[in-house]
Amino acid sequence: MFQKLGQHFLINKSAIHKIILALNLRPNDTVIEIGSGKGALTFPLIKECQKIGCEIIAIEKDHELAVSLELLAIRNNSNIEILKGDALKIIPELTKSLKLKAESCKIIGNIPFYITGKLLRILSELENKPELTVLMIQKEVAERICAEPKGMNPVRGGSSQDDRSHSPSARTASNGMNLLAAAVQFWAKPEILFTLKPNEFSPPPKVESTVIKLTTLRPKPHTINPEIYYKLIHIIFKQPRKTVFNNLKTGLKMPPKSIENHLKLLGIDPKSRPQNLSITQIINFVRSDLTK
Repeated sequence: MFQKLGQHFLINKSAIHKIILALNLRPNDTVIEIGSGKGALTFPLIKECQKIGCEIIAIEKDHELAVSLELLAIRNNSNIEILKGDALKIIPELTKSLKLKAESCKIIGNIPFYITGKLLRILSELENKPELTVLMIQKEVAERICAEPKGMNPVRGGSSQDDRSHSPSARTASNGMNLLAAAVQFWAKPEILFTLKPNEFSPPPKVESTVIKLTTLRPKPHTINPEIYYKLIHIIFKQPRKTVFNNLKTGLKMPPKSIENHLKLLGIDPKSRPQNLSITQIINFVRSDLTK
């Protein structure tokens, strides 16, 4: 069944320990684990949480694995809440509940490739986002999330607080900013922790996996309408090989001269490519009249 769901279970105990440390657990934290599987990460996490005084909610879509996990938890007298179902549907409901406080909620999981994009979108839409999220995802996807502007034109007035807040603090992809990076870095600071080889999983996946930490930006470094921001980045990155000006001209359907002048006013070269833009520059454009 796990092969149908795209699951590959982590068997490296040293890596499991490092992942748990990355959660920076504190008393009264609530940890949501996505895809507990056979419990390789779950039970070491339970032991750590019992020491510190935090609780765990495990979500498992595979019914047989969920039942097996429940039996193991009972046998080991483990304090854990196990929810059977789709994490993509359960997480929004959990974070709405009065039981969970965003500042003490953390998410962890080994995420199948086919749901990574959906999960990140759901997290971005949560009103009460978790304090931090630690995920095992495909290496190439992690590098895309942590991408930085390529040949970034400096923002007028030098480096801003927005730049420092959004800047990834680990290795980044070499191709510059992209749609996924712009979407995630709007609400979180990403950090690549380490990479895992296929033989550290059972069964071994065909690609390398990377552990990434997303720290939710608090307080929010900007006060703009998220819907407008996400609409704008889809326009900007629709055709990455075209210039920023051409993508905006097509997507916004505004007078070309107005768009060009506005870009120059914001310190953005109209001939630059989307990969060159910083999050701050995109946010500044959202604040402009052209997006309203």
